[in-house]
Amino acid sequence: MAELTFLGAAGEVTGSRYRIDFHDDDRSRTLLLECGMHQGGPEADAANARESQPPPSQIDAVVISHGHLDHAGLLPRLVREGYAGPIHCTGDTLELLEIMLVDAAVVMERDMERENRWRRRAHKPLRTPLYEQEDVARTLELCVAHDYDRCTRLPGGVELVFRDAGHILGSAIVELTVPSGGRRRRLVFSGDLGNADSVLMREPARIRDADVVLMESTYGDRDHRPMADTLEEFSRVLEEANEAGGNVLIPAFAVGRTQEILYHLGRLHHEGRLRQQRIFLDSPMAIRVTELYARSWRALDRDDVQALHCAAGGDPARYLPGLRATRTVEESMAINRIRGGAIIIAGAGMCTGGRILHHFRYNLARSSCRVIIVGFQATGTPGRMLVDGAENLRILGEEIPVRARVHTIGGFSAHAGRTHLVLWAGAFRDKPRFWLVHGEPGAQQALSVAMKDAGMDASVAVHGDVIPL
Repeated sequence: MAELTFLGAAGEVTGSRYRIDFHDDDRSRTLLLECGMHQGGPEADAANARESQPPPSQIDAVVISHGHLDHAGLLPRLVREGYAGPIHCTGDTLELLEIMLVDAAVVMERDMERENRWRRRAHKPLRTPLYEQEDVARTLELCVAHDYDRCTRLPGGVELVFRDAGHILGSAIVELTVPSGGRRRRLVFSGDLGNADSVLMREPARIRDADVVLMESTYGDRDHRPMADTLEEFSRVLEEANEAGGNVLIPAFAVGRTQEILYHLGRLHHEGRLRQQRIFLDSPMAIRVTELYARSWRALDRDDVQALHCAAGGDPARYLPGLRATRTVEESMAINRIRGGAIIIAGAGMCTGGRILHHFRYNLARSSCRVIIVGFQATGTPGRMLVDGAENLRILGEEIPVRARVHTIGGFSAHAGRTHLVLWAGAFRDKPRFWLVHGEPGAQQALSVAMKDAGMDASVAVHGDVIPL
């Protein structure tokens, strides 16, 4: 009988990884579903550094739901350790991986070089990055791109279909039909399900048939505020920052969230409600992803987004005139000479690195500053510490007092809230077994209760557990 093992994103939000073992003509086969990076502090770093499970030599194929690093960020590490088989994903996910994995490798190499400088002085062993750019290049060569709603046959007679998850460009719900004990069992992995209120993406596809469902539960304990209320709050915070004379810092995920924030800023500008005249997109990766979104606008849903794209000819600055994309380090450094009146969108989204830390260093101690958190912050990350009310934050080796006002605006989330999760799960016809993944324990328990109240068989996945399909 086919078996599934939970190797990551069980009891946590990041580090997505699941092993599927089955037999085909008396031969054992293994599929790896997801190969995500753990995020959230030293424990996450240690988890990323451990040898890959299962061993690369045992894996027949890899399937990736979408391009976020917590779902695909360790692919080059797997390849570095010897994996040479196919990596299946959607076409838009492949384009995102070309951007994100290269950026991750550059950041790791730079950070490791900085750390090794003091290790040499301290006569400590030097460290190596998880992977390098040549590993990324080999990884991309192994990727096989697929369209939505097309069935593909994998090794061992497995059938794969990607459905639109509505989360980010190219994101997919994964359907796998696997031989199991003389039968064929259907496993559905939700990936990350999109927020139905998102202005950029289509609503997640509804799936009708499955035997086992792996379902994300990031916001399983709450719903997001309605988008109209979210935009009013966003506008109010921007107005307060303008009146206080401070800068606005928005730590934003490069894929999806940044593009949605830019869209809403453009809307506020055309409505005459945006007082700030200087908006900086200070993330080379987010700039490249924004350009990809502009090229891929036909994959986006809403008519008003498409109309904006046509009017702007693919140039975001034409619907947001104050926008400046800062690609170089020198341009980024120059922003910190601005004492107030600017909106600064910079990575990383959970504040674990990147240019946002430098802007924190210059702005967090100012009471006129506003920090707007627009995405999920994993436990242990600097972003989560800000959300939880930290009075001081250690930034680039320096203790910085937090005098800025921190606002969490959850309505911009690219994840479905609890109500939409339950509705999506309720579309299945034959009452499959649900296993909740990608959530912190409280969110998972809350969603499990809500689903059981709706008559569904829902359990919380436990790291290392093995279940039959």
